[in-house]
Amino acid sequence: MVEDNYTFASEFILLGFTAREDLQVTCFVLFLAIYVVTLIGNLGVIILIRLDACLHTPMYFFLSHLALLDVCYSSTIIPQILLNFLAEKKVISFVRCATQLFSFAACATAECYVLAAMAYDRYVAICKPLLYSVVMSQRLCVGLLAGAYLAGVISSAIHTVSIFRLPFCRSKRINHFFCDGPPLLALSCSDTQVNEAMVSAVVGFNVLSTTVFILLSYLSVLSTVLQMRSAASWHKAFSTCASHLVSIALYYGSSLFMYLHPGSRHSLEHDEVVSVLYSVAVPMLNPLIYSLRNTDMKNAMRKAKGRVLSSLSIHGSWLAERRELPFHGKEGQILHLQGGGFDTAPSRSRD
Repeated sequence: MVEDNYTFASEFILLGFTAREDLQVTCFVLFLAIYVVTLIGNLGVIILIRLDACLHTPMYFFLSHLALLDVCYSSTIIPQILLNFLAEKKVISFVRCATQLFSFAACATAECYVLAAMAYDRYVAICKPLLYSVVMSQRLCVGLLAGAYLAGVISSAIHTVSIFRLPFCRSKRINHFFCDGPPLLALSCSDTQVNEAMVSAVVGFNVLSTTVFILLSYLSVLSTVLQMRSAASWHKAFSTCASHLVSIALYYGSSLFMYLHPGSRHSLEHDEVVSVLYSVAVPMLNPLIYSLRNTDMKNAMRKAKGRVLSSLSIHGSWLAERRELPFHGKEGQILHLQGGGFDTAPSRSRD
């Protein structure tokens, strides 16, 4: 009887967004476009920061890793979504499902701590500007980043093990578009209260501790800004923080709603909408949020555009010169390269 009631899954079926075949192609095109925009935007931010010496500061060091994390966890989820839109059997193996959950949770947790490190960077820059270069040393930045990644790996390991050690019922249909914690817990045959409490505790600690740290940092920033008498100083301080605050509001708001409420009292269908926001939309929007309102990024993009146009202009001039450059052929002929072919003309004989 125990073996009849409890089975270990070898694979799961992702139900996805819709079973309507007429919407599959539309959804595929939509999510493919989102994925392409996400990759171009975030990889563009990383390349721009690497190439522009003016962006080699702690703030943009953390921003480049935020973009890298967005690329990683978008790539963990969206390719599987695209595959399921085209496949008849929307199957994912047990190992792939566990790997997807681990990778996603690690990137998402690391992103919380990177956002907190960025808030600390803004706090030091505005509240202690004279000590900024001393406090935000390369050693501290690397240490904060290493701590963020380590916290992501440890939290994700606890998250994944606490879910996949459970036995699952014979119905392996995950009512979601990727292997996330709440829909997987809903498939278990056993009592999941302890596991739900463990997942909520881990996620809650990561989200709430970084949220409190970010709030304290920005309260200190606000207190310092209010003491400034210059309107220009106010504008500069708030403009440097606005993009970060928008990104935090989108990411933390959806994450808190998704994980910090009991699994028995929420709708998995409603969670899909929230999951799309923090796992698909936020990684796409982050490059836009940090680029469109950031003067340094806009200046770097202008310089990069100028370099590209200059290179194309030089290359075009070189090709034009090559087309008009004469050279001597055999039997005293001068050959001119014209339109991809040769125009032959006899050379003048010497008197």
